[in-house]
Amino acid sequence: MTTPISGQCHEAFATVRTEFTRNFDERGEVGGAVCVLVGGEVMVDLVGGRTAAENDPIAQPWQHDTIVNFYSVGKAVVALLALQLIDAGLIGLDDPIASIWPEFAACGKERATVRHALCHRAGVPAIRERLTNENLWDWERMTSALASTEPWWEPGTRHTYHTNTYGHLVGEIVRRVTGEMPGDRLRSIASPLGADLWFGVPEAEQHRCADVIWAPSQSLGELDLSSLAGEPLMIASGYFNPPGYSSAGVVNSPQWRAAQVPSTNGHGSASGVARFYSALLEPNRLLSSALLSEATRIQSEGYCPVLGEQAVFGLGFKPTTSRRPFGPNPRSFGHFGTGGALGFADPDSGVAFGYVMNHVIPRWQSTRNRALIDAVFASL
Repeated sequence: MTTPISGQCHEAFATVRTEFTRNFDERGEVGGAVCVLVGGEVMVDLVGGRTAAENDPIAQPWQHDTIVNFYSVGKAVVALLALQLIDAGLIGLDDPIASIWPEFAACGKERATVRHALCHRAGVPAIRERLTNENLWDWERMTSALASTEPWWEPGTRHTYHTNTYGHLVGEIVRRVTGEMPGDRLRSIASPLGADLWFGVPEAEQHRCADVIWAPSQSLGELDLSSLAGEPLMIASGYFNPPGYSSAGVVNSPQWRAAQVPSTNGHGSASGVARFYSALLEPNRLLSSALLSEATRIQSEGYCPVLGEQAVFGLGFKPTTSRRPFGPNPRSFGHFGTGGALGFADPDSGVAFGYVMNHVIPRWQSTRNRALIDAVFASL
């Protein structure tokens, strides 16, 4: 039985609709949405499936105002908040983080810079102090623990993906400069764009959240961090300290949705993600052209022990690579999220793309998002 799909799709992009439908009928999609803008014009804005598992009594048809946790797609969004402060001359890319957040200088991190934070070279992909999920809901408790963490390597000398600490690290830089929490700062930018994006979903908006369907195979309750040391401890702590840092066991709770964990628990719609990237393609609208060019080029490359492979990082944005391409053009940039959620922009074609879904499969690139990307560029 074919899953009902609703929304608009320009006839030239009929292949995108076909592949989106096949995601449900052949590739296991449960609920999701895809949106494509070209030159600022909406070409595709489709939704389909359910907001929870089929046998779950709360399951409803996915609507255009349904929002869902999009995981690391939010890293590019929180990075944009910091990059705007650099554009405004309020901080410099190579300023020490401690110049605006003095506590961060603890334990030898005084030379870590804003650039290091943005490209995963700041040395703090995990917090050393053991924390609880109650701490996870407390922004100042989390950022204090991060600031006091001894770096896992000398900042600036290598990179490791800051899976979950990235949001607290970059978000606290934003808060120290502006006095605003990242979620408030995001709303002031997203609202004028008509972009449905959130760090910290207010209680009044949580009824729009789709449930994430994902049962991680391991939680902190099953993992004895005290038995680990060195790099294995760093990797495990990055995921499971606090226990719910990666969303395990808490992802559909009101506390998780309301909290601000910008690296991991950003919520939004496919349209919101696409509109964010479309605005980035407008010269000097969200960022100056010069800084956007700097942010989307390779800033760091090499082996990443968290990702288990060679990796490249820009300043919050991932430049396109042959392993995880954002289409065929070399200047495209964006960010995947756990399970396959994705936002990207391609300056050469004018494409801005957003894809969100609730059935998480444990990798970034999947047959589902790959089919949609390929269909978009085949339609141009």
